[in-house]
Amino acid sequence: MAQYIDRSEQAKASSESQVTLTQLMGPGSANTMGNVHGGYIMKLADEAGGMTASKHARRPVVTIAVDSMTFHSPIHIGNLVTVTGEVTWTGRTSMETRVVVTTENVLTGAVAHTNTAYFVYVALDEHGRPTSVPPVLCVTDEEKARFNRAAERQAYRLKQRRQHGDG
Repeated sequence: MAQYIDRSEQAKASSESQVTLTQLMGPGSANTMGNVHGGYIMKLADEAGGMTASKHARRPVVTIAVDSMTFHSPIHIGNLVTVTGEVTWTGRTSMETRVVVTTENVLTGAVAHTNTAYFVYVALDEHGRPTSVPPVLCVTDEEKARFNRAAERQAYRLKQRRQHGDG
């Protein structure tokens, strides 16, 4: 089982690269059911995760994997959506970000968690090739636990790639 390793001399705290996007949902993002289109929420989640990874690496990044995204509750037109990204794990050139999506009815104040997803990004150098990233510094027990779960997800993703001939 993967274990969190403290490489704090060069690491960056997850809080240093956290990103929060907030957007009011309008009719232009509605699906045929009158709710916000799931693909639109996925786009916002990728933007938050990508900006989080770029802030951590201080490099451009590309998305290489998205773990499943389950929609727990609908997002309605007129709701305020908040998408928060944080780095949960780093490898040599790749990073996993945890993205949490919530929705708020601004008239009632009711807040609902709609999604959590994990995105993996690779940092790129000036020639568009993968380049190293700083390790993530996990300070709290929860951050260390998230790191360990992320390392397990990464090991599973790599195993799947090998089994399917993708790597």
